[in-house]
Amino acid sequence: MEKFLVEISARHLHVTQEDLEILFGKGAELHPAKELSQPGQYAAEEKVVLKGPRGELSTRILGPVRPETQVEVTLTEARQLGVKALVRESGDLDGTEGGLTLVGPAGEVVLEKGVIAAKRHVHMTPSDAEKYGVTNGQIVGVKIVSPERSVVFGDTVIRVSDKYALAMHIDTDEANAAGISGNAEGEIVTF
Repeated sequence: MEKFLVEISARHLHVTQEDLEILFGKGAELHPAKELSQPGQYAAEEKVVLKGPRGELSTRILGPVRPETQVEVTLTEARQLGVKALVRESGDLDGTEGGLTLVGPAGEVVLEKGVIAAKRHVHMTPSDAEKYGVTNGQIVGVKIVSPERSVVFGDTVIRVSDKYALAMHIDTDEANAAGISGNAEGEIVTF
């Protein structure tokens, strides 16, 4: 099977326009610092502090703004902050917990929900999905070969849209488990 890019997605935050303006002031806009692999997505210059019951971490906002504010952390970071992060696909926030305060230079936002550990996933276009023989929402295994800690990540969801570029996203906990620190390659395997 043909291999594809595996990227490490560090903790980050997606915000609504309303929350952005609370954090950075009326009329605030995000300023792209770095384009990401997914079309139209970028890491913004703007950062906030995630303040939890047990600790604080600084994190970058990803743009553009979204309909709901959500924080994506690893399970390890959730423990450091003292909050519970459910493993969820991005945007699936029903039933998630909050417990974090977002601290910006102009104000604070207390989250009632929206703290997640992102479910590992592979972004694909419809033609990629056809090529790999998978469908949107399908759960697969992905084998990642590294010099000393090769792994097969199960429970990986396929996400198909003509707005995506082919790439798998794992968090830093998962990257550490596989012994990779930069981009890697993965291939779909069956169980």
